[in-house]
Amino acid sequence: MPHSTGIHSRDRSNRAAEAGAAPSWVVGLDVLAKVVLLVAMARVAVEPEWGNLEGKAPGTRAMTYPLLALVVPVWHLIRRPGGPYPWAADLLVTLPAFSDILGNRLDLFDRVLWFDDVMHVVNTGTLGAAVILLAGAAGAPLVRRLEVAVASGMTLALLWELWEYAAFVTRSAEASSAYVDTLGDLTLGWGGCLAAAVLTGQRLRTAPHAVGPSTL
Repeated sequence: MPHSTGIHSRDRSNRAAEAGAAPSWVVGLDVLAKVVLLVAMARVAVEPEWGNLEGKAPGTRAMTYPLLALVVPVWHLIRRPGGPYPWAADLLVTLPAFSDILGNRLDLFDRVLWFDDVMHVVNTGTLGAAVILLAGAAGAPLVRRLEVAVASGMTLALLWELWEYAAFVTRSAEASSAYVDTLGDLTLGWGGCLAAAVLTGQRLRTAPHAVGPSTL
């Protein structure tokens, strides 16, 4: 029976690694991103022009971005209060809001032609990857990871486009090109979801300790 015992031992080790603690650099980045995001949003709330967000619903961003940063902490408190904290997934959920405010603060969305396109790929991909990790699907077959990433990432991307349209696009100079821009953004986000599905599986094979919780 030693062979069987060894197999079960490896299985337990793999499951433990999948749900284990994240590396310290992931924890540090997550905390730093949240702190900078909260400080920046407080500044935007009292001084919208500071973030170069005039005409881009700065007040709504100042309210919703901190809430986005709390999604995973609240999820963990409700669903897995006794389990390891999903630092990697938390960082991935925080990054889209952080990158948006940083990109606007540095005026990259207006000054760099391709920056917005890259952000749609990366941000939709990170959200899809976060859901994969929270669902414990990083070790699942590629088809399952694709299902989770595309379903969650594209749903969130659609909600973002609807929010933009209702919040400020109809009152901006972008209204005439909004249809084409939205289709392009959703297509780019779809590509980000595909990349997330592939990369999360690769990440599990190379560094399983960074994955996070095993069940949604």
